[in-house]
Amino acid sequence: MESGIEELMPRLLPVEDCDLAEDFDPTVPPRTPQEYLKRVQIEAARCPDVVVAQIDPRKLRKKQTVNVSISGCQPAPEGYSPTLKWQQQQVANFSAVRQSLNKHRDHWKSQHLDSNVTMPKPEDEEGWKKFCLGERIYLEIDTQSDDESLGIDYIKATVTTVLEYLISWFGEKKFTPELGRWLYALLACLEKPLLPEAHSLIRQLARRCSEVRVLEENKNEEQISALNLIICLVSRYFDQRDLADEPS
Repeated sequence: MESGIEELMPRLLPVEDCDLAEDFDPTVPPRTPQEYLKRVQIEAARCPDVVVAQIDPRKLRKKQTVNVSISGCQPAPEGYSPTLKWQQQQVANFSAVRQSLNKHRDHWKSQHLDSNVTMPKPEDEEGWKKFCLGERIYLEIDTQSDDESLGIDYIKATVTTVLEYLISWFGEKKFTPELGRWLYALLACLEKPLLPEAHSLIRQLARRCSEVRVLEENKNEEQISALNLIICLVSRYFDQRDLADEPS
C-alpha cells in the first residue's frame, strides 16, 4: 500500500536514512534538520490511509438540497412570444425611467415620508411582503381585511433585500399586478454593474416568470405580457441574453 501511495504522490524532497542519537525522542521539539524530517516521517506513518468523516445526519435534514440551474428560460406559450420590436421598445422605456430616477434620486433621498407611512426593517421579510403586496394578497383573502391592528415599525431597506423577499414569495405564489409593479420598480432602482447577488436574483426571477407563463391556464394576455416584460428587461437591459425570448 505504501509503495502505491508513493507512486501517486512521489516525494519532492527524498530523505535518506540518517543516523540519529540513541536518545532521540520524537515527542520533543527537533534540534536538527535530520530530527525534524524524521519526526515528520513518523507522524505521516501514523496517519491512516483512509479517513471517514463523522457526520451527524440530523444536521442534514434541513436545507440539504441546493437547486442550481444554468438553463435558459422556458419559451413563451405559442402565439404569445414577444416581437423583437416590442422588446426593444420596452428596454427603451425602461432606460428612460431609470434615467429619470437617477436624476431625481438625491432629491427624493432628502424627502421625509408622510407621517402615516412606515417601512419595514431590512431583516423583516414578512413585513416587506405585507408592505409591498398589501394585506389582501399577503393573507390570501378575496375581500379587504377589516383588521387594522397589524402595524409595523419600519426603516429603510436595500433594493436587493426587498427584491430577494419578493422573488422568494413569487417562487411559491401566483403572479399579481401588485407584485409586477414592485418588481419593475425594484429593477429600475438596481444600479449597474450588478452585484453578484443581484445578478443571481434577476436570473432566478426571469426563469420563474417563464415557468409561470407556461402554466398560465387562462392565457391572460395582460398577465403574460407583464411576465414577458420582466423577462425582457432582465435579459436585454441587464445583458442576460441567454434568457431572452426569441423574436416571434
